[in-house]
Amino acid sequence: MSTDTKQQPPIELPPINNVSPICVFRWLALGWQDLRQAGMPSLLHGVIVSAVSLIMVTIMLSSWILLPGALSGFLLIGPILATGLYALSQKIEQGKHSSLKDVTHAWRQGGRCLIVFSLILILSTVGWIIFSELMFYFVIDASVKQPLDFLRYVVGQDDTVFMLWVVLGGLGTALVFAISVVSIPLLVERDVNTRMAILTSVRAVGRNPITMVWWSIIILFIIGLSFITLMLGFIVLYPLLGHASWHVYRDMVDAEKLPLRPEVE
Repeated sequence: MSTDTKQQPPIELPPINNVSPICVFRWLALGWQDLRQAGMPSLLHGVIVSAVSLIMVTIMLSSWILLPGALSGFLLIGPILATGLYALSQKIEQGKHSSLKDVTHAWRQGGRCLIVFSLILILSTVGWIIFSELMFYFVIDASVKQPLDFLRYVVGQDDTVFMLWVVLGGLGTALVFAISVVSIPLLVERDVNTRMAILTSVRAVGRNPITMVWWSIIILFIIGLSFITLMLGFIVLYPLLGHASWHVYRDMVDAEKLPLRPEVE
């Protein structure tokens, strides 16, 4: 039996840096620079997200039954779509010209791991929707089928149930944020699996809790601003967040010793 082939040692998790909360403004500034330099390929991401968001709002207002499917589809597309922004920022960081070709190349390069990660987000969202449906069905003595029903019977009549739902939703959102904040940029650049990317992201949040709280507040503010502008704000704000997230990853994770993701022809 040949002994030429040796088993490769397991790859260790990368070191995590301590990052000051004030860096959130630096990330936004660098993201804006990348957005301006990337130009149309970057803004195209925002146009897609804006259009999909408008479709989701329309679905929510017309039929809540279709909302889980719409959310699942958006969560499958969202992370894969953001990889293009990370690829553009990576090219700009290297002093190279960035183009739409870099975007499609990034989707092909990290496809399998990104789809696995997207499926995790989908299962989390569907699980939360099912839990909410069961919670309201057994606790609220009324049928909640439309947005006005939710406001009337859940928000207006039972403060305890509504606050419990908000708290549990906040905990779930915090968990999703923790597993995703730097995992996707790591998957784009380095040849690691989804498990390692998620563990690295959770460690990064645990090492920098105050900084990550500030960053999550910035994200919520930008999302809220986009909603106020009837989703049109996403055209600029989504790519801004995407590019800024690349610099979040760069500052928080020391990934130099991890193998680079091989090129896909």
